[in-house]
Amino acid sequence: MDNRALFLRHVAQTSPSPIGLEMVRAAGIYQYDINNKPYIDFISGFSVANIGHSHPKVIAAVQEQAAAYMHLIVYGEFIQNPQVAYAQLLTSLLPQSLNCVYFTNSGAEATEGAMKLAKRSTGRTKIIAFNNSYHGSTQGALSAMGCEYFRNAYRPLLPEVYHYDYGSAEAVKAIDENVACVLVEPVQAESGVTKPPADWLKLLREACNKWGSLLVFDEIQAGFGRTGSLWAFEQTGVVPDILLLGKALGGGMPLGAFVADYKLMQTLTHNPVLGHITTFGGHPVSCAAGKAALEVLLESNCIKAVKKKEQLLLQYLQHPAILAVQSAGLWASLRFKDFETNLAIIHRCIANGLITDWFLFSPERMRIAPPLIITEQQLAQACEIILQSIKEVVSADRLNR
Repeated sequence: MDNRALFLRHVAQTSPSPIGLEMVRAAGIYQYDINNKPYIDFISGFSVANIGHSHPKVIAAVQEQAAAYMHLIVYGEFIQNPQVAYAQLLTSLLPQSLNCVYFTNSGAEATEGAMKLAKRSTGRTKIIAFNNSYHGSTQGALSAMGCEYFRNAYRPLLPEVYHYDYGSAEAVKAIDENVACVLVEPVQAESGVTKPPADWLKLLREACNKWGSLLVFDEIQAGFGRTGSLWAFEQTGVVPDILLLGKALGGGMPLGAFVADYKLMQTLTHNPVLGHITTFGGHPVSCAAGKAALEVLLESNCIKAVKKKEQLLLQYLQHPAILAVQSAGLWASLRFKDFETNLAIIHRCIANGLITDWFLFSPERMRIAPPLIITEQQLAQACEIILQSIKEVVSADRLNR
């Protein structure tokens, strides 16, 4: 059997029709298949590869740490320098109240930890989340996911999780003395890069302050420069009580985190002891890779150039078939008339050497999230591939009528 057949038979599948490309290497903004054909990674491995693939400083950090030690003991028992150094760097770049990091294996596990922390520290059980939100697929995170299509098959889920429309006044009014936390994305990812109404996050903050509820920001996709600032919340004037991180956090290695105030985080250490625990969370190799990737990002001018590149995207990506564009930095969605049209264009893009995909709760929208290191020339080339792919699909559609 060839590798494709083995892949389909022995690797658990998440959909009936995976993309199925066999990649052998990746560097910069490109991935290369078994025939050495290059593909522009225009979604950064789903917002993971913000500094591109296989950066030499990240590779060196991984090799050095792997040679020193890998797994030693469950998270939180031994002093491991990669965890300490990365936590120190992260908290130095965050507001004073976000000064303590709990490392996890993934963004979904960060969501789980934050939900537990909110319940434990407030003594409350009610959680407010939002329609078309995505925070992971584990049981607790799935309970907060804002789509019944994906939730329904796995009920019963967590009780007392209430969903409201993103940006709605009703959500603000629903915050009361029974709410442990409000779990929200400062830019909603899987609805197609949706920004909230002006001052809505401030209203959530004020209501949480009034009732003693915790405000949790999910920046698992939005973080690390994607929206034009290191953290998306910096553009809102609102600081959360808990910040969720993942995706780009590990520099290509698996890593997530929830970040809060030290005193708040200490509630997980007693009644019960080991209130949250993980074996591989904060793996030393992942922390070394993530710290190296963040340092590369900070040393470059990538974040400063994001807003200009966003404007270039909006300038280039104009076509009658594109019905709407939503963007937040180097992160955007293109809306087509339906999912079938979008999927056909996505397939043409891949055939033409550009990797893209659709959004979970907005399947008629194409995903755009290139590595932040992409040059203006490369950006223009990528947009030309998208426009050419649209042209090919539209022409074929006309011929088939």
